[in-house]
Amino acid sequence: MRQIMQSLKSGETTVLDVPCPSVQPGHLLVQTTRSLISAGTERMLIEFGKASWLEKARQHPDKVRRVLEKMKTDGVMSTMEAVQSKLDQALPLGYCNVGTVIEVGEGVTGFEVGDRVLSNGKHAEVVCVPKNLCAKIPEGVDDETAAFGVLGAIALQGIRLAQPTLGERFAVTGLGLVGLLTVQLLRANGCEVLGLDFNPERLALAREFGAETVNLGAGQDPLKAAEEFTKGQGIDAVLITAATRSNEPVSQAANMCRKRGRIVLVGVVGLELSRDDFYHKELSFQVSCSYGPGRYDESYETQGQDYPLPYVRWTEQRNFEAVLGAMASGQVDCSKLITHRYSLDTAVDAYGEISDSSKSLGVLLTYPEVPADTPELRTQTVRVVPAEQPPTKAAPLGRQPGLALIGSGSFATRFLVPPMRESGANLQIVASRGGVSGVQAGRKYGFREATTDVDAVFNHDGVDAIVIGTRHDTHASFVCRALEAGKHVFVEKPLALTREELDRVEAAYRAAGDRLLMVGFNRRFAPHVQKMQELLGDRAEPKAMMMTVNAGSIPAEHWTQDPKVGGGRIIGEGCHFIDLLRFVAGAPIVSVSANSLVPGGATNLHDTVGIQLAFADGSIGTVQYLANGHRGFAKERLEVFQGGRILQLDNFRTLTGHGFGKLRKMSLWRQDKGHAAEVAAFVEGVRSGTASPIPADELFEVTRASFDVMDCLESGQTAGAAASTDGGQVAAMRRSA
Repeated sequence: MRQIMQSLKSGETTVLDVPCPSVQPGHLLVQTTRSLISAGTERMLIEFGKASWLEKARQHPDKVRRVLEKMKTDGVMSTMEAVQSKLDQALPLGYCNVGTVIEVGEGVTGFEVGDRVLSNGKHAEVVCVPKNLCAKIPEGVDDETAAFGVLGAIALQGIRLAQPTLGERFAVTGLGLVGLLTVQLLRANGCEVLGLDFNPERLALAREFGAETVNLGAGQDPLKAAEEFTKGQGIDAVLITAATRSNEPVSQAANMCRKRGRIVLVGVVGLELSRDDFYHKELSFQVSCSYGPGRYDESYETQGQDYPLPYVRWTEQRNFEAVLGAMASGQVDCSKLITHRYSLDTAVDAYGEISDSSKSLGVLLTYPEVPADTPELRTQTVRVVPAEQPPTKAAPLGRQPGLALIGSGSFATRFLVPPMRESGANLQIVASRGGVSGVQAGRKYGFREATTDVDAVFNHDGVDAIVIGTRHDTHASFVCRALEAGKHVFVEKPLALTREELDRVEAAYRAAGDRLLMVGFNRRFAPHVQKMQELLGDRAEPKAMMMTVNAGSIPAEHWTQDPKVGGGRIIGEGCHFIDLLRFVAGAPIVSVSANSLVPGGATNLHDTVGIQLAFADGSIGTVQYLANGHRGFAKERLEVFQGGRILQLDNFRTLTGHGFGKLRKMSLWRQDKGHAAEVAAFVEGVRSGTASPIPADELFEVTRASFDVMDCLESGQTAGAAASTDGGQVAAMRRSA
């Protein structure tokens, strides 16, 4: 199937062949018939892509500050690579989609195959959309009209925040698509409307919809017009639907409002407010969030948990339905908003059209009318034509292992795929849920195929090893499937989220014979850590280790905080540092204890944790995993004390030694946490048939230790049991209150 993409780096718009998405639980698979280009939003994205680095920076000063802070802690080269990686991504465009349901996901009720639906799906021939972001289209509303429904919901949510009453006088600043829909919905609410814009054609449309208008382009005075419009009483409320960097719309709105008037910002404008403008009139100012309640709430949007109607009358989905109802009743007319129609084949021309905002308004894309089972439409695996690649390092002679990647997110494509390619491995197939990121990875790094069908990876004859970089809740099941399929496995941490999952993984590994299993515990492969082992290995004395992790805060609603999806921060990320101390100690963990600082009463979160580890050789280690620090401070520091000597590793850039003779400081130009070395070691293990770079028993031991930490924290006890050395089996260890 085909999908429209836009480069953040260059602003170029392309139509790509991508795999058809597979339907997900709680989702609908929809074959698109029409989609509407949101000219304002999508024009801004294109202009951002075409802008120079300097202009991009000026548009996002908050991100520039974060980049400068990262440079201080991680170094210039690592930071610039991260920025470049972000800009190399291509964005799927669009969020105003109409089509027909061709498949219903598990757990979905209220929708059937054949239903016509409105959704916030992308510009693509087939989209997979959460059920709460879909609404059935009533009889009598054609697909072209329905395509305006999502923008209508944006307008409606702004109106709901303004709380109009019958007979009130409103001003609408900016008469683009959202502004003209706002005019019609306000008129449907029984309000008088004054529309402001520079464009004569849009002003004429507003008058057709029942508004009085002010032509800012002709120099008409909006304040005088507002005074005449309200007979000197002042505007009751202003809805700003314009897109401009100017502060004038807000200032203008404040000056035309009556005392205790309301201003709602729906568009994007400058926000340098004058206190006096608001103070004397006691004005209220509010920013509207997209389609309404539920927006950006993962539990609502992706998990399908609806808000009870008696308590949240209007959600995103119910706003969609209300707008469609207004269209069905004739209160909203979209036929006059359509200025251009383009087929998907000529979509690139459509984006050239919207670059001139004075000529275009409603630009519709039409899609081929083909049966839903057409192979070209529904194929889930596509051949990727790789972009020209720079030469890789010379690989050893002989057959190179075939590698597959499941999960092509930003981490995997930045840290795992480049060393996979550099190792000389044959990159066979990449799987991703939506298909787009997989195609991008394939084109950039040389995968032969991209797919949305994970079964194609496990059944691929040319794949010797599978690299898993998906969300944490999929790791254990994918590892088991890969081992059972006879594949070697590299999985990003964590290996599993529960003891039961880990037991299944261990059983699958034992049954797989000579298959390699490796977890992405990259820090033990970092050059500085390898040097530390070399320096410390000349003595048998136990070590005292202190690991400080300035992890930073993550919102409670982030997927990593969900115990069922991400496992929480200790199981999801803290395992890294347990493994690092296990490696430096060079001895099994024999006991675990932990305490948590719980901020703000969020008792379900263990973000700031002190972990104490004891090792079989008498070494001790502490991990201070901290979410309450400042991001301007370096993220990671490891200090090791042994026999009158000290090693200090700062953020994987500088190693300082005290008592080690000539070694006083070892510095790198760029931060190196060992990602490239770990992948190279894994590929070499697969190629040569040697043992896994990390013994499997250590993987199981460290994972169980992370579970022990959570047991300590959740039980309120201060000591826990850890894995013993006998093949990862749990030994009965002490646990005291």
